[in-house]
Order: sequence, then structure tokens, then C-alpha cells
Amino acid sequence: MKRYKTYVFDFDYTLVDSSRGIVTCFRHVLDRHGYADVTEMSIKRTIGKTLEQSFSILTGINDMETLAAYKREYMKEADTHMTVNTFLFPETVEVLRSLKAGGASLGIVSTKFRYRILDLLEQRGQTGLVDFIVGGEDVQAPKPAPEGLLAAIARSGHAKQDTLYIGDSVVDAETAQAAGVDFAGVLHGTTTRAELAAYPHVGIMDDLRGLLREG
Repeated sequence: MKRYKTYVFDFDYTLVDSSRGIVTCFRHVLDRHGYADVTEMSIKRTIGKTLEQSFSILTGINDMETLAAYKREYMKEADTHMTVNTFLFPETVEVLRSLKAGGASLGIVSTKFRYRILDLLEQRGQTGLVDFIVGGEDVQAPKPAPEGLLAAIARSGHAKQDTLYIGDSVVDAETAQAAGVDFAGVLHGTTTRAELAAYPHVGIMDDLRGLLREG
């Protein structure tokens, strides 16, 4: 894979495995409201979407007031359950440090709130791992709208053609396409290689070490 001046990463299922924390938070809210039949895999398949979108998919509810209330309940649960149940993938620190040592600018664009990402990195002793973070509270339009990714590119000071966006989901692939930047998929999550390959991409990797391989 060619080298880029800026690497922008999705967070959940790309740099970290937060599935245990996410499932726990959803489970508490869903069970409280009578949706105990929603499966763990169904929850995991919504990772990367906004909380409102996820709750709508999982419950069939479209009323925005109800979805907003579920989101508030989820965020309260996340204060207790998220960081402690989120883990950096084994290669994450090694790969990001290597890219940074090569002079690249590194960032994160996520639907997860920035303060939650910062809390996790601080708890894991990795506050300097990336140069900037664009979280859910920093944009008006969430992914796959390109707003967050374009903001990240502006902060990097580099051009679109020198930027690679890395993510695990179809939403991430759509975000890169909407922003007009190269995309690389990583198979950490529940999205399949075939699902990611349906979108423009420069590579689909088993893990983040693929970013360091030449060719």
C-alpha cells in the first residue's frame, strides 16, 4: 500500500474493540423497554451508526423523541460501562506509532463523542497516539456525510489525495467516497470483505498491519 501524509481512522471496530461496552449499554436500555429479544449480533451490526439510527434499526421505532430518550439512557449507561469494556486492538499502538514516526499526521473521525475517545486513550496511557479527533459532537451531519472527514483533512493541513481513511464498515466506505478520499477497509468488525469490496478502496486488510506493508 502506498504511503500517505495523513491517515484518518474510524474508532470503534477499527482502532478498538468496544463491542462489549456497546452491547452492554444497548442491552440495559433495550431490556428496560421490553426489547430483550434483540440479539447481540444485531447490536454489533449497528456499530458505526448514530445511536438514534441504531435504536431505530433494533426496535423499529421512528419517533425521534423516543429515540432521543433512548440515546440519553444509553449515554448514561456508557458513563459506567464503556471505557472499562473497550480495548485497543493488539496492533493499534504499534502501527500508529510507526506511521507517526514516518512523519504522517494521524486523526480519528467517529460518531462516538470526542470526550469518550479521549477518556479511553488517557486510561490506556496513549494520549499522544493521534494528532486530532473529530467526534460526534463536532459535526452537524454524522457519517456517511463527509463533514467530519473533511474537517479532519483541513486540520491535517494536507490535501485529499494525500489522505487515507481507514474503517471497518460500509458507513466508513460511504464516508470516504462522499469526501473524495482513498479508503482502506479493515476486517475487525462484523462487515465482510465482500461488503467492503463493493465500494472504491485501495485495500481491505485483515488488521491494521496492512498499512505498513509495501505494494
